[in-house]
Amino acid sequence: MTVTGIITAIIIGAIIGALGRLVVRGKQNISILVTILIGIVAALLGTWIASLINVSDTGGIDWIELLFQIVLAAIGVSIVAGMGGRRKNVT
Repeated sequence: MTVTGIITAIIIGAIIGALGRLVVRGKQNISILVTILIGIVAALLGTWIASLINVSDTGGIDWIELLFQIVLAAIGVSIVAGMGGRRKNVT
């Protein structure tokens, strides 16, 4: 992978991760780095799933592929944020 490919993956991962966080209700106590990593994984998995059903390369914007990526990012954000557990209020 080239430097340009790595930078592109980080940018796309940040966008997909942020969109995934927007879809999930409530506040997620995860860092931006974790969000980017979730976004990168979701982008790769979403592209793979879209290629399996032959919708990854269309004449325009690949809306179905993008939907897969955002849904996977939302699922990833929910899982990681949920693993953090609830914090107890100290009064």
